[in-house]
Amino acid sequence: MVERQGRVEVIAGPMFAGKTEELLRRVRRAAIAGQRVVVFSHSLDTRAGGDRIASHAGLDAPSRVVSSAEEIATSVGTDEYDIIAIDEAQFFGPPLLAVVRDLAARGLHVIVAGLDVTFLGQPFEPLPSLMVGAERVDKLTAVCSVCGADAIFHARKAASGAGDVRAVTENVGGVETYQALCRRHFNPGAAPTG
Repeated sequence: MVERQGRVEVIAGPMFAGKTEELLRRVRRAAIAGQRVVVFSHSLDTRAGGDRIASHAGLDAPSRVVSSAEEIATSVGTDEYDIIAIDEAQFFGPPLLAVVRDLAARGLHVIVAGLDVTFLGQPFEPLPSLMVGAERVDKLTAVCSVCGADAIFHARKAASGAGDVRAVTENVGGVETYQALCRRHFNPGAAPTG
């Protein structure tokens, strides 16, 4: 019997870049290939309602809703799955790093999607640290809501309380709250447009 080798894939970028869409695409391909897949989402993200993940484009799939990285670790049996998919990884915080490393060390293929930058333009852990130890990293871009260029940032719209700089995990939202911006139009010190 050959021991399977684990691997980590990271899908990162700003809001509206298609990270969840790409995660769902990989999950569907794995299912077609007969692989055993489980998808985890964080309890803070209720946009899809209940036990589902959904992209801004409307694609969705069932998921297990958990509140911490530790719950992911305890939910995954040794031979139960081939692929572990984790959406909105930023909600799990730095503890997710150790969980992902452990799952990969156990021979599992782990696919993680999430924001790598906060709405203030700062690194958003655990994504930057996960990217360092991943076999594959896909950094996606969105479309700037001002000029249409590649957007690597997102900002909170002024009408949604841009002055409130609490952790993004307390400010879940979509197009009503955030906008994608290119480097030229992103200015973390100024009030966003919108």
